[in-house]
Amino acid sequence: MFRLGLLYSGRYGEHWFPSALCSQGLYRGCLQFTASSAQRKENRQTVESLKQLSVDVARIRQLKNWVLLVNEVYVYETASILKEIGVEGKKVALILERYPEAILCKPAEIRAQQELWGRLCTNEKELARIIERFPESFFTIKNHKNRQDNIKYFQALNINNRIIGRLLVSSPQTFCSGVDQNRAVIENLQQTYLQLGGKQADMRIWLMKLLSQNPFIFLKPPNLVCENLTFLQSLGFSNAELLKLISKLKGLIAELSLSTMEKSSAFCRQSLQCTDEGLKIIFMSCPALLYFSAPILEERLTAILREGFSVEQVRASPTVLELSPQIVHRRIKRLISLGYDVKRDSLELLTGTKKDFEVRCGKMNWRKERPLFNPVAPLSIED
Repeated sequence: MFRLGLLYSGRYGEHWFPSALCSQGLYRGCLQFTASSAQRKENRQTVESLKQLSVDVARIRQLKNWVLLVNEVYVYETASILKEIGVEGKKVALILERYPEAILCKPAEIRAQQELWGRLCTNEKELARIIERFPESFFTIKNHKNRQDNIKYFQALNINNRIIGRLLVSSPQTFCSGVDQNRAVIENLQQTYLQLGGKQADMRIWLMKLLSQNPFIFLKPPNLVCENLTFLQSLGFSNAELLKLISKLKGLIAELSLSTMEKSSAFCRQSLQCTDEGLKIIFMSCPALLYFSAPILEERLTAILREGFSVEQVRASPTVLELSPQIVHRRIKRLISLGYDVKRDSLELLTGTKKDFEVRCGKMNWRKERPLFNPVAPLSIED
């Protein structure tokens, strides 16, 4: 094993500042040298300006020291614009701590971003909240023309501004790409929807739901969704069933791997002893099984069978395969303490989120503790 330490590595433009890889024996000496070197090169005016704004400079030194070495910075200008937008003083400091690169943006560039994001926000108060939560997205100033063009394109499709904003926050790379690349993805999705029997009048709502569920869909090859649907059609799914399946997958249709689906479906067919129709029913009730690899499904099925359940029980409640073996074991142990019978009761009691499971346990506990008769009801005694 190599024991190397990376010291004060940061980037500005095309240069890295200063970076030293030291062996374990020279670590302390390199640390002292690099720290003192970085200290001499720090822009003292930047440091003092940040301190006056109550910014934790020590945190910046620890995470992104290279920002303090840059000569051309705009600390007060950036803070002034943020306050003008509506960001409070303390929150300005937090923004600069979290994303100190903001002080490298020129005021004109920040104004351009303000105008760009303003198209998607109802007011500056909403914009201020976005900057507080996602400063990286707001202060990413590259490819400004592409961002403008992409926003105009999505708005021309009548996509809700809130969804466009969510895309811009979650997947800024989407807006750095040329509009033609994103248009190819959209047109492919529209064509797929119509070919599956979707109605033109419902396509906008369907498209917005898909984009809100998976904002990274634009980073995938345009024909990926079509390839995945072609495989699912080979399993016997009709067009109407595929539309329902896409909705249930909640955007995961673009994350599915063809090879993973092939192996997972083969495993389910063999291990769960399914017919073709039975396999369709399982995937319709639990589409996530298409996403998990065969080794993961095998590990989970083995763990469930080891607990005393049968293949028939798993086939009747396939969503239990979404849970890890550790979660299954803990939940079974909890249910048994409440009177659960592995042979008699359904696996459905184990499934769902932690909150769902706790609600079920609460109901079982209530039934277990309630009296078998009403203690205040009058007794009917025959003479």
